Amino acid sequence: MDLGAVREVGDAVNSAHLFTYLVPEGAEAAAGFGVTDRGPAYLAFRSAAMGAVTWQVVLAAFYNFSPRAVRAMAGVWDAAPPERWQAARFLAAGRAMRRVGAHLTADRLAEARSLIDPVVAGADYAGKVLAAANASVALPADPLVALWQQITVAREWRGDAHLVVLADNGLGPCDCLVLHTATGRLSTALARATRRWDDAEWAAATARLAARGWLGPDGVVTDAGSAARERIEAETDEHCAALWAPIGAAGARRLASLVAPITDAFTAAGTFRGVRPARTS
Repeated sequence: MDLGAVREVGDAVNSAHLFTYLVPEGAEAAAGFGVTDRGPAYLAFRSAAMGAVTWQVVLAAFYNFSPRAVRAMAGVWDAAPPERWQAARFLAAGRAMRRVGAHLTADRLAEARSLIDPVVAGADYAGKVLAAANASVALPADPLVALWQQITVAREWRGDAHLVVLADNGLGPCDCLVLHTATGRLSTALARATRRWDDAEWAAATARLAARGWLGPDGVVTDAGSAARERIEAETDEHCAALWAPIGAAGARRLASLVAPITDAFTAAGTFRGVRPARTS
């Protein structure tokens, strides 16, 4: 499997999935349940496929969030059960895609499904918690949202694989986030606000990375740190090669091009302003 194609399709599905956490339709749906804090709403929407799990389970699956950030979701399943959060997520995704003009023709939808469906059906879900949970969700009747849900499964599969690689490289939850922001892939302000690691925890992670030679004393990423971060992405690509094997490199690249209009529409609408819609730690 061509790892360049694995990287290309991985970026494409992540970008096409990302908008759901940034659009006003999601915030409005959460507010309908009485949840107005974007942090708990994000956690509820993303973990709903797993069912009414405790915050500790969500913390384990999400990896780079601090315990204090995830504890804040307490009460979301009292506000509405997971199946209602999931249904609201689908409705918000469909409304948002149509608002920004992320339309795919019937032929394009059918071709994209012909490529991603065998990927989802043939995937090995051992150790892929969020991917497996999303694969178990019944697809909605809306063809555009159904494609988006299949994209979500593939996105979460790569994310689950990435966590294995991070752990294998000795990068803990805060450490991986500090390195991710230092390489410019994610705003530090956004990471600190959403993951809620405190100053002492952030400083300790920075010190550990500096001791490895991956950050300088000023917290700026070194050449060795940049190389290590890219190696981790390459190892994730290697892990994900099996996921895309059913459609091969040509199919993976074709799928990336078919779903690109979703990302293009949200980019044009300014949805990703301040957020880089590519790989996430």
